[in-house]
Amino acid sequence: MKIVVLKFGGTSVGTVSRIKKVAKIIISYIKKKYKVIVVSSAMSGETNKLVKKSKEVSTKFISSEYDVLVSAGEQIACSLIAGALNDLGYKARSWMGWQIPIITQGDHTSSRIEEIYKKNILKYLKSGGTPIVTGFQGINFNKRVTTLGRGGSDASAIMFAKFFNAKRCIIYTDVKGVMTTDPRLFKKVRKIKTISYEEMLEMSSLGAKVMQPHSIQDARLNRIDVDVMSSFKNENGTIITKRRNIKNNKIITGISSTSNDAKLSLIGVKDKPGVAASIFKPLSKNSINVDMVVQNISANGKETDLTFTVKSEDLYKTNKLLKNNTNIKFRKLIIDKNVCKLSIIGVGMITTPGVTYRMFQALADKKINIIVISTSEIKISVLINKKNLKKAISTLHNEFKLNK
Repeated sequence: MKIVVLKFGGTSVGTVSRIKKVAKIIISYIKKKYKVIVVSSAMSGETNKLVKKSKEVSTKFISSEYDVLVSAGEQIACSLIAGALNDLGYKARSWMGWQIPIITQGDHTSSRIEEIYKKNILKYLKSGGTPIVTGFQGINFNKRVTTLGRGGSDASAIMFAKFFNAKRCIIYTDVKGVMTTDPRLFKKVRKIKTISYEEMLEMSSLGAKVMQPHSIQDARLNRIDVDVMSSFKNENGTIITKRRNIKNNKIITGISSTSNDAKLSLIGVKDKPGVAASIFKPLSKNSINVDMVVQNISANGKETDLTFTVKSEDLYKTNKLLKNNTNIKFRKLIIDKNVCKLSIIGVGMITTPGVTYRMFQALADKKINIIVISTSEIKISVLINKKNLKKAISTLHNEFKLNK
């Protein structure tokens, strides 16, 4: 059985006219003799409306009921897609996570798919039907509805591709693929034809919003090739695949950026073993993700200055935790909210010397000061002033010839 998994994002099913277009895309694969499994998100904006209602009811809305509530959007979209296919003469029906069932584990609002029972879906496929499956949801071992967190419909599609051994997994969205950088910040972007799991994982975790990091990690762990395509334009998109499948002479594949960062600097911290752990332990316990970290030891070896970044929405809580932390002593706390993180990503830098120099020199030539630096095997990230973001992206896009 030649199976393809098609996932449609919220904008792709955002209106009735778009749902009718989605039905025609599905039919095009049926005509190519594929057995099609469709995974759908909620119509764009619907989940946010449901979240708003939960907040109006209670500021402490219980997580198990929250999952029941926010998963309703996918049910509506799937029913409408099935209805559109039925109207065009094709056998289709909607499937909720609990009807299949899709078994998950983990906490409510952030569960992961453990198993998908295949029997009923396979039977329906063999009968000539097209199952339209709700993304983003499943049930746990207590038979309660669970959701997979932001980007969960992508994760649902990837896991369906795994369990059903699909020939293709295609993510339909409102963009024509993965771009070299954010087109809202730089006009001369180029579509990336193929990108490795590792590069895509770095780009998404560093700001690219095409797919969520945990969905890409699922694809990488299960070796599922993923096509990212536009539901609005009939053209090839971007293939996310293994490194060995990529024939690419580019050193840098893309540029990502985030603007919701805040920098905190603890000046004159009494330096002793375990001081860094003492600083970051309360942050970890409060689910605050610490990103870039730089530590400078004073000449006398008795004090250290420690700088790190957090997301802007965590700044108030972080500031409060640091000031209330009796396990550390420091002279001053400096906060800077006018920063952003800029990253270049590419597996080519593993074997190419001089990439760091080229990046730093290109920024220096444009009088862009680097505040903090962090690196990994395939990325270099710098913290700069927000006012320089667009100029920095343009500079590096040109420096590494990403528009060619």
